[in-house]
Amino acid sequence: MATTVRRTVLTLPAAATGPENPLPALRPLDEMHVVDDRDRAALPRDMARQIGHEPLATVLPVRILDGYGRERTPTDLDAIVIENDRLRATVLPGLGGRIHSLVHKADGRDLVYTNPVLQPADFALNGAWFSGGIEWNIGATGHTTLSCAPVHAARVPAPDGGEMVRLWEWERLRDLPFQVDLWLPEDSDFLHVGVRIRNPHEHPAPVYWWSNIAVPEGEHTRVLAPADEAWHFGYERTLTRVPMPETGGVDRTYPLRGDFPADYFYEVPDGARRWIASLDEHGRGLVQTSTDLLRGRKLFLWGSGPGGRRWQEWLTEPGTTGYAEIQAGLARTQLEHVPLEPGGEFSWLESYGPLAADPAAVHGGDWAAARAEAEQRLAEALPRADVDAAYEAWRGCADTEPGEILATGSGWGALEVRRAGYKLPGTPFAQSTLGEQQEPWLQLLEQGAFPEPRLVAPPGPSLVSPHWRDMLETASAEPLTEYHLGIAQWHADDRAQAVRSWERGLALAPSRWPLLRCLAVAAQESGQRDRAADHYAEAFGDLCAERCDDGEAWTAATAALGREAIEALLAAGRTAGARAVWTGLLPDIRLRGRFRLLEARLLLAEGDRAAARALFDEGFEVADLREGAEILDEVWAELTAPTGEPLPDAYNYRMRPRG
Repeated sequence: MATTVRRTVLTLPAAATGPENPLPALRPLDEMHVVDDRDRAALPRDMARQIGHEPLATVLPVRILDGYGRERTPTDLDAIVIENDRLRATVLPGLGGRIHSLVHKADGRDLVYTNPVLQPADFALNGAWFSGGIEWNIGATGHTTLSCAPVHAARVPAPDGGEMVRLWEWERLRDLPFQVDLWLPEDSDFLHVGVRIRNPHEHPAPVYWWSNIAVPEGEHTRVLAPADEAWHFGYERTLTRVPMPETGGVDRTYPLRGDFPADYFYEVPDGARRWIASLDEHGRGLVQTSTDLLRGRKLFLWGSGPGGRRWQEWLTEPGTTGYAEIQAGLARTQLEHVPLEPGGEFSWLESYGPLAADPAAVHGGDWAAARAEAEQRLAEALPRADVDAAYEAWRGCADTEPGEILATGSGWGALEVRRAGYKLPGTPFAQSTLGEQQEPWLQLLEQGAFPEPRLVAPPGPSLVSPHWRDMLETASAEPLTEYHLGIAQWHADDRAQAVRSWERGLALAPSRWPLLRCLAVAAQESGQRDRAADHYAEAFGDLCAERCDDGEAWTAATAALGREAIEALLAAGRTAGARAVWTGLLPDIRLRGRFRLLEARLLLAEGDRAAARALFDEGFEVADLREGAEILDEVWAELTAPTGEPLPDAYNYRMRPRG
């Protein structure tokens, strides 16, 4: 059959992502993948330089997504299917352009791990993320802020005269447009993926990219790559060079043989073909290869310990097959960012398809023989020269304007194009995509003033890039303008000026709580616990007085501010104040797992150990438990300090050894 592109609807049990958190993300990232400065001295010079190259301090201007739960209901998801007589790829444009499944039709096998549910969890840089399939990570170290966001999609003529699907968006952490072209040639066993990241600015931009592939995890599944060494990164936050495949007496290329979650970044030699494969006991599975620019390859494993297994259950449906991740990126490790020159671009081509190798060679124990067997089978199925030729053919189509629009992303790219007049052939950001969130910024751009809100509501999202900060600085000093200006100044690390802007806005603001909350965070970050507690208590009281209803926006604001206020008041030793905020929460908020945990902490602070223990015994689930978080361990340890009882399995998400 000729390659076809069609729209369809995929129905999955899904937990809704929920509303955006309306509080600006002023706090430093709690991303786990960082290396202490003192440990960089032992790293190769280029790696150390790129690890230190413009790491993010916050996820501004993106908002946090933490309003989801654990209740899943059948949900219709818009999908795009790309299919020939060998492969069928199903893409979710409303969820970052994720490839949900990649079926090899000859034997009905899904080459990737296809999650039977859609369960958000707190793994993305801005919160909500879900596991499975193939995701496109751009922006900064971690899972992209676009994990649960829509992207633009359209039909585009393919290099072979057929059709391909183009995905594109404006990545807001680095202010960079990118595209992902999915091309499945007729009669091909391999899906080609052309990727391009452009820097339209007059200054260099730090770039991060990792293609993340979830693959089925099995007792005899082995991950192969052309390397004898790897950089091991565990949740102890250390990066060390280790031999492959065996480290500490264990063959780490079998994902289930590790005890704790870990990353292994393969040290692929210069000049070697870039590839990685996950093969089962029969020597069958998925292989990914690319042109040389995409140099990095990685295995992430959950391990066989209780914490890793608990996370697997949490992210999918208990009782289903687990998964590991194989990945490919621009740098050797995910801790690095690569500079892209003004007006420049990075582009490459990836290929995904089935691989069948001799199982005796793959699992015979000889690492060199296993790699050689896989590489030979890959050379027969898809020669390296063919990948390079496909890349050159695709580059000739990368600027082709899209045809039929299949899905619509955000309006932020359209706003930037409107502001700067960027010419971006192949990735149009139509003015028709400008929406409610962009409207006040469009008025600032065209009229020089930020509009005051017509209705009483939580403030909309902020913009923080230098050009928007400049416009805010020259606009009339109205309270809402000062609020957004302070956020932009905070992002620029001009914290003293940010505080002055918020204080100026507070003097005249009819709605005080957004500014008070910003000042509370500033006080916390400078170590002023009592001042932060004062601001938080006043902010929460002001919000409760102003709150118009219990609709989605106000409920999200109440939950977000209430949680921060209680934590700040507890940190300052103000138990009575924390209880007062707790009492002011809406009843439905108090029933959420995150707030049940917060209630246990409050009860412990009040000295009611029995009531706190009863909450744990009754059971709760913290839907937005952060990757690597150990808060459950910490509260349980405090709760059971007299007896030292072990943490129950239901609360064990530990990702590193104790001690």
